[in-house]
Order: sequence, then structure tokens, then C-alpha cells
Amino acid sequence: MILIKHINDLLKQIKIYKSQNLNIGFVPTMGALHQGHISLIETSCNKHQVTVCSIFINPTQFNNSDDYNRYPVTIEKDIEILEAAGCDLLFLPSIQEMYPPDDPAIIYELGYIETLLEGKFRPGHYQGVCRIVDKLLTSILPHTLYLGQKDYQQCVVIKKMIALKNLPVFVNVCETLREADGLAMSSRNIQLDAAERKRAVGIIDTLTKLKAGITPGDVQQLLQHGINNLTQQGFSVDYLEIADADTLQLIEVWDGQQKAVALAAAFINEVRLIDNLLLN
Repeated sequence: MILIKHINDLLKQIKIYKSQNLNIGFVPTMGALHQGHISLIETSCNKHQVTVCSIFINPTQFNNSDDYNRYPVTIEKDIEILEAAGCDLLFLPSIQEMYPPDDPAIIYELGYIETLLEGKFRPGHYQGVCRIVDKLLTSILPHTLYLGQKDYQQCVVIKKMIALKNLPVFVNVCETLREADGLAMSSRNIQLDAAERKRAVGIIDTLTKLKAGITPGDVQQLLQHGINNLTQQGFSVDYLEIADADTLQLIEVWDGQQKAVALAAAFINEVRLIDNLLLN
């Protein structure tokens, strides 16, 4: 595996790949890799001649400096994991490399999708996500970008950004990988102590019950029941919502046919967890 830390070196290596007409798959990460990330790497390796991974804890997508400072860092372990998974190139830049002093600020016209759910509770988050993903895609020029469904809204936002920029990149959203008890694999899970880890499964349990209980009509009572259930288990709930699976427009009354997704974000003490479940 090639390890590159500077954009100029990355551009030179990508130029070599392109000159050889090699097909590139790309998996962006913030490190603290788990099996969910590795499944994306392995899927890319199976479909592409070259698989590129990036590790960069992007400061512009954190609206809370404490959250940024607490984000887990496991670089040496991550490198070993990527080598074992067959990754061809790891891009590991510094903040100064990605955000030089003369770096122009760009505003992405994302519309309502950055004002609800994660966008509502993390203002500016998706502008930061788009800024870094745009930089990475422009440098790496992959044929396919691999993302995990766990970050459902992020996938919708990145697709919107790619369309706005008219980038020739296909987005492959892969199913969320889960632990044996159903908890979505996440880099933040390692921040949970034993008691918190046991309680964390309450999010997917609530989403599963919501899926089993939904019927055509007003969904507000069902959602409130889910929020109450999470609160009783010790969660501090940011949101539990049902939205159109394609547009993320929030659904108050479900017609029984509209493709829908339930999305949740909640804290266990200091650790914020998100998850989602397609309902039909």
C-alpha cells in the first residue's frame, strides 16, 4: 500500500493510474476504522483495479470543538487494517495540507436538506462535509465513491454536491454493518463504556419497533412513543423522524406507499450515536 501525505504527490500518483486506464474506487474516512469501513474497502477492491482510502478528521464539519477533540485517533492500527484489506493507496493529509491559508471558502447550495435532522442540530456540518469531499474527489478523480448507509443524510447531501459540481462520480451506498446485537458499527462506539455499550442497542431496537408499528396515517404518535422509549432508557434524543427515503422531506402523514426511512440521533452521556432504518 502506498501512503501519501501531500496533495501534489497524490495528484502525481493518480495521473499514473489514469495513464494506465486503471479504474479507481474511493472510500473517504475519518479513521478509527471498523469492519463497516473494511467492507467498503473490500467491495471497492472487488470492483476496481485501484482502491484509494483517505483518513482525515475534518475540522470544518465539527460544530463542537469538544466533539472534534474527543474523536478517536488510531492511525497505526488503521494502516495495518487497510494493508490487510488490500487497499492500494492511503491518503493521510494534515489540516494545513487540506486547508492552506489562502484556501477559498465555498458555499454549496444544498437547500432544505442541510437544515433538518443532522443539519438542524449541527449547523454548518454539511458545508464542511461537502468542502472536504469536493477536495478529495477533485484530487482523486475516482470512478466510484463508496459510502455507508449509516450516514444516510450525508449520502443524500454528497449526491447533491456531486450533482451541483457536475462531477463524473458514481456513488455506491452500501448497507450498514451491525454488531451481533444490532448496534450500527461506528467509530464512536469505542468511546462507550461497558454499561453505555449495552444500552446503545436501544436505538436500533426503537427503530425496529417503529418499522413494525407503522401504518398509513399520522405518524406523530408513533414517533413520540419512540422518543419516550429512548428517553426512559437514558438517552438524550436530538431527533427521531420519518422522512422520504429519496428527498428526506419529513413525513407527518404516511400514505402506506411512499418510500420512507426512519432516522434517529441520541446521546448516551457524552457520546452521540446516529442510525436509520428503511421502512418499506
